[in-house]
Amino acid sequence: MAFEGLADRLQSTMQKIRSKGKVSEADVKEMMRDVRLALLEADVNFKVVKEFIKKVSERAVGQEVLKSLTPGQQVIKIVKEELTALMGGEESKIAAANRPPTVIMMVGLQGAGKTTTSGKLANLLRKKYNRKPLLVAADVYRPAAIKQLETLGKQLNMPVFSLGDEVSPVEIARQAIAEAKEQHHDYVLIDTAGRLHVDETLMDELKQIKELSNPDEIFLVVDAMTGQDAVNVAQSFNEQLGLTGVVLTKLDGDTRGGAALSIRSVTDTPIKFVGLGEKLDALETFHPERMASRILGMGDMLTLIEKAQANVDEEKAKELQEKMRTASFTLDDFLEQLGQVRNMGPLDELLKMMPGANKIKGLNNLQIDEKQITHVEAIIQSMTKAEKIHPDVINAGRRKRIAKGSGTSIQEVNRLLKQFEEMKKMMKQMTGMQQKGKKKGGFKLPFKPF
Repeated sequence: MAFEGLADRLQSTMQKIRSKGKVSEADVKEMMRDVRLALLEADVNFKVVKEFIKKVSERAVGQEVLKSLTPGQQVIKIVKEELTALMGGEESKIAAANRPPTVIMMVGLQGAGKTTTSGKLANLLRKKYNRKPLLVAADVYRPAAIKQLETLGKQLNMPVFSLGDEVSPVEIARQAIAEAKEQHHDYVLIDTAGRLHVDETLMDELKQIKELSNPDEIFLVVDAMTGQDAVNVAQSFNEQLGLTGVVLTKLDGDTRGGAALSIRSVTDTPIKFVGLGEKLDALETFHPERMASRILGMGDMLTLIEKAQANVDEEKAKELQEKMRTASFTLDDFLEQLGQVRNMGPLDELLKMMPGANKIKGLNNLQIDEKQITHVEAIIQSMTKAEKIHPDVINAGRRKRIAKGSGTSIQEVNRLLKQFEEMKKMMKQMTGMQQKGKKKGGFKLPFKPF
């Protein structure tokens, strides 16, 4: 997960001050020393760290903390607010032209993931915003890039405009926009050429494409794992082209997060999207406040709920909730739920979005083995219909047959059946508490259990 080292350091620092009934200037100084070190270790730009520490210190020793009933909590609130402001304050929305198509130029160095990100962004525009995008293969220097974009287009069932590698990128962009107008596409995503480093030839070509296509957005795709280099690249591109947004890729990797915390301040260019995995739906709108919340271990319920809404069928969720309440939840229902939750993303990442997850020992090192989930699915699929509805009929002979049929062991079958029974009891208790809460206006689950 991105920011892991930074998150651990900041959370332990915040923990020290959280419970204090009184916060002195010396306490703030000590905390700021730890925060400064944590940010510098995360590869955050030195000037950005200096400015951030100054702002937090000024507010933390001011009246808003002194007059507060919970000064420790107030200091943490200030850190969160300043961290959010550092990353841009609020979500930066994607442009939409008054007269379609909206033209987006995708720029960046080789290897940052520009072509894949173009496909992911087109997919997001179609799925989330119900738009009709056209992908444009304008990287003529790397024939593999054209092929790659065409392959992505096939996977996504989305049109790709290409004139091969013999036509100039400027001409490709011109014809692509004409085609988009004719075919009523809402968005045109131009995948431009990259280089191993910023050079004059590359910039001249990009300036020509910009002049001809008059883009509504120029997105720089940068690899978050390159840290401070990503900020330098963003600065160069911004000076030459005037960027409107940055897309950070590989933010799920072993990254210290310095780029995400520095880019906005150094270039005054908002981070619009972040890539969090290999899959073609692994691109998210960047929400500074939610990211600050994650870094400080406060969870990210809004993203979790959005993922649930996008992947969980509302009608089925109601049906399952009723089954949980009446204890008629079967192993088939469990299998269906497992599939829906898996669609939301890696389970260890979802768990980390829960508020208070940072207090669970060992969660950061938790690696949920997808093979285990596959084993669970195989075990349930090896059962008869009657066994799925009434697992209590599964005797020793049946367990042996199920283990053999699923390619697992009798111990794994036993473990699943035991866990399923415990889960049913827990679900009944949770839904019971929710029903009582509704009557008394008390306990409510943050979203429907699934």
